[in-house]
Amino acid sequence: MRRVVVLALEEVIPFELSLASRFLGAAVDADGRPLYSVITCSLDGRPVRTSADYAISVEHDASALAEADIVVIPAARTFTEFIDRSTLPPGVSEALAGLRSDTRIVGICIATFVLAAAGLLDGKTATTHWYHAARFQRAYPQVDVAPDVLFVDTGRVLTSAGAAAGIDLLLHLVRQDHGSAVANHVARRCVVQPQREGGQAQYVERPIPEHADAGTAATRAWALERLHDPLQLVDLARHAGMSRRTFTRRFRAEVGLSPAQWLIQQRLDLARHLLESSDLTIGRIAERTGFGSDVTLRQHLRAAIGVSPGAYRRTFRG
Repeated sequence: MRRVVVLALEEVIPFELSLASRFLGAAVDADGRPLYSVITCSLDGRPVRTSADYAISVEHDASALAEADIVVIPAARTFTEFIDRSTLPPGVSEALAGLRSDTRIVGICIATFVLAAAGLLDGKTATTHWYHAARFQRAYPQVDVAPDVLFVDTGRVLTSAGAAAGIDLLLHLVRQDHGSAVANHVARRCVVQPQREGGQAQYVERPIPEHADAGTAATRAWALERLHDPLQLVDLARHAGMSRRTFTRRFRAEVGLSPAQWLIQQRLDLARHLLESSDLTIGRIAERTGFGSDVTLRQHLRAAIGVSPGAYRRTFRG
């Protein structure tokens, strides 16, 4: 069982505060035993004001962080004011510096500001809520900001975009730790999508033209039924009734990815599902998912998650 500690700081947003307990707490094994133990702490163990009209009481102080396998920092209303280490509340940097080297750190929404101020994102890629992405990049030019994605996993430090993207990130953690079957079970229990398409670009406020082009959703659904085929951009654009340039522009605006990136993502998702749930050979799975050969499947899977198809199957099968 992995030990998860949620660090609640002043002005914490209640919705984000509840996510780890709700989603990681819903992950169980085949016998119904919890896969994560989730507790909440404050820096000094005292009650913490929320961004709503109430405070919360906790049973632990920051010493609980030393034994954590995963530390989750939910967003708080004041976090965008943290523009360098000196602006962090007393004790935050010390608490994060005392974590074990193998502890994974999850920042939800604008908690990215806390992680950057503590020096945990220097030279790394991260995301944050699109509304604050430009401010974040100005404050932390040493961090490579990816404003169009739902979450970023750099190995030890993981960051999400808005509040709902924190759900996507936590489901990603479950999927990474225990496979897609467990993650899908958590999603069903919590009545959310197991994996959302695209990035946060589709949620950015922008004026909608009065005579906008038709969307690409129907073509995406069509493509999902034909992942085994060697689909090309021209095939997708033809199905949507658009030029390739218009289709690519519309697709990226709606999904946050290029058509090619999206196809690879969908094929990898299907390949991982088949590796977990079927006895098909690696070569047959490569054919079924449109990669064509086991060599190509191996290359893409290793680039995406760092393991071979065989290693993935041994880890998550059954």
